[in-house]
Amino acid sequence: MLMKIHYFTGEPWEEAYVREKLQGADITFHTGALSTYPDLTDPEAEALCTFIDSPIGEAEMGRFPALKLIATRSTGYDHINLAVTKARGVAVANVPFYGENTVAEFAFALLLALSRRIIDADESVRESGAFSPVGLRGFDLDGKTLGVVGTGHIGAHVIRMSKGFGMKVLGFDAFPNQDLSHTLNFSYVSLPELLAQSDIITLHVPYNKDTHHLINKENIGTIKKGAYLINTARGAVVETDALVAALKSGTLAGAGLDVLEEEQNLQDKKSEISAENHYLIDHPRVIVTPHCAFNTTEAVERILNTTIENIRGFATDSLTNIVS
Repeated sequence: MLMKIHYFTGEPWEEAYVREKLQGADITFHTGALSTYPDLTDPEAEALCTFIDSPIGEAEMGRFPALKLIATRSTGYDHINLAVTKARGVAVANVPFYGENTVAEFAFALLLALSRRIIDADESVRESGAFSPVGLRGFDLDGKTLGVVGTGHIGAHVIRMSKGFGMKVLGFDAFPNQDLSHTLNFSYVSLPELLAQSDIITLHVPYNKDTHHLINKENIGTIKKGAYLINTARGAVVETDALVAALKSGTLAGAGLDVLEEEQNLQDKKSEISAENHYLIDHPRVIVTPHCAFNTTEAVERILNTTIENIRGFATDSLTNIVS
């Protein structure tokens, strides 16, 4: 296989794993994101293998004039400017499925941590030394209404899991799957109805122009008072100012956030974190995790294997998982 590839943001063990499966390829591994190598150019590179922390637009592609393929190790590809790739004739391949259970389990981990005050309880024992449940009372999931926004692979798995907790489920999707609704015994409703009736709202939509600020200043006030919001999708699906206002007003009792609107700044320029995101990080009933819902041993291997197949397929004119 003769391709020149630059591979970004890989863990040390990935190099041997990828080299073994892409024998014959000329691969250069970089420990950081593409943005951490602003002076890197390569007139012969045909492929970039990246993650979501590597925004790629006109300027980045201009540094690789022979570029033919961007293989992103993610389901989402909003970090890649598809208008520019199309104009340049560069293919983009993603990982459409790597384990809906992986993200669904993490969404429930956030929910359980909030509902049973697990982080508060752990900190109480560690910091005070007291072994007391005072001030740590939570709430049951049994009988609560879960609003699932986006009922694709991950959302459907969340619904399956919720049934084990005895929850009622409402779903919202731009393209309702009535067969799924019948099989998993949940009801589709409009987004306003879901927001008004759900005790917990969990987001599982891709990020695009239609889902940008899907939860926003205009509709967040219609959320059932005292509800909780879980976001393992993309930060910009929720308008940060609206989220902060809802927490301050008590419309939302708490949130579990694996993503934030400006998470790139959290990685690269901690001094530039907005006051709003500082508020979320410091809020006692908000859990913020660093975009790691995907991060299990099994899921990462599935991601790598799919990405490797995408690159191998492109090299042999057997295209797989091409989004643009």
